[in-house]
Amino acid sequence: MFGRLMPREGKYFDMFNAHAALIALGGSKLSALISALVDSPERAPALAEEIDAIERKADAITHDTLAQLHTSFITPFDRDEIHQLINGMDDILDIIQDVAESMSLYDINRVPADAKLIAGVTERCCGCVQSVVKLLHSMDNAPAILKLCHEIDELESDADRMLREAMSKVFREEPDVRQVVKLKEIYELLESVTDRCKDVAGTVEAIVLENS
Repeated sequence: MFGRLMPREGKYFDMFNAHAALIALGGSKLSALISALVDSPERAPALAEEIDAIERKADAITHDTLAQLHTSFITPFDRDEIHQLINGMDDILDIIQDVAESMSLYDINRVPADAKLIAGVTERCCGCVQSVVKLLHSMDNAPAILKLCHEIDELESDADRMLREAMSKVFREEPDVRQVVKLKEIYELLESVTDRCKDVAGTVEAIVLENS
């Protein structure tokens, strides 16, 4: 009951929602980037630049949130949880940017179609993060929040399974050892996006269980 009466600093939730929207957009752009490397590589550089711009915007929101945290007397929930939440959200976009940068660093112009499937799961996971953050302003939303957190956990498990299957195929079918190394890095980074989403879901679950 007490959790429903917790102080509602609107600015914090505005910043959380703005950052979460960028996570969803970054997930969408990452999926588009991987699709481009499967179907139309000429689109990839522009998409990578868009991801960089999204990550920079998210960094600015993270900075503003932490600055607000140091000047606020009242916060909507525990300060350590706010710190963990916003940094966890920022980690998602950092990994998304790492995928885009690795494509350029490793000079990857094509990827197998399996990468497109994993990227689709990462996009859904990022969308779920946005959805769960949108609900965080009220502990009345606790059941829906916990359901979304469970969905994120399931998507992370799906991505992990798909990673193992994709790498098994690469080891069997790719004759170029250098390409195997490159693809392994990209697949693992893609799956890491869902790991970071799961971390955020864990933080959100802890907030909900403590305040509802």
